[in-house]
Amino acid sequence: MSRNRKQDSPIKGHPLTNQRLLLLELLRDTEGHVDAKELYRRASARDDSISMATVYRTLNLFKEIGLIDEMRLGKIRCYYEVKQSPQHQHLICQGCGKVMELHNPYFQKLVKAIQREHKFKVTKAELYLEGYCPECEEKEKAQ
Repeated sequence: MSRNRKQDSPIKGHPLTNQRLLLLELLRDTEGHVDAKELYRRASARDDSISMATVYRTLNLFKEIGLIDEMRLGKIRCYYEVKQSPQHQHLICQGCGKVMELHNPYFQKLVKAIQREHKFKVTKAELYLEGYCPECEEKEKAQ
């Protein structure tokens, strides 16, 4: 009796189905952040049998087992990205909703100073700043 090798490859005790594999691939290929609706749009373009419920269940599974981070940045929507450093920052455009990564050495220095001054071990530090990207700022000036 032959078995599907993908079914035998567990993600920490969970079978790696074709749909989970597709969603993981899409998340890894995404530069930046993606919300569930956009992930569904991309996935359904490649596999029309995938449902929005499958996307949400898979995102929850990936979050539970530590493959991805879920962030509520600015608005009510959640954004997802493949797990990165426990210390990173984001810029969120209030005009178009774009989420951009921000890597600033001053943030790392601030975290270290806080750890030193308060004798507190920081295990996770998140920062996000809201404003307008250059394109939205330009549109605002033109009006």
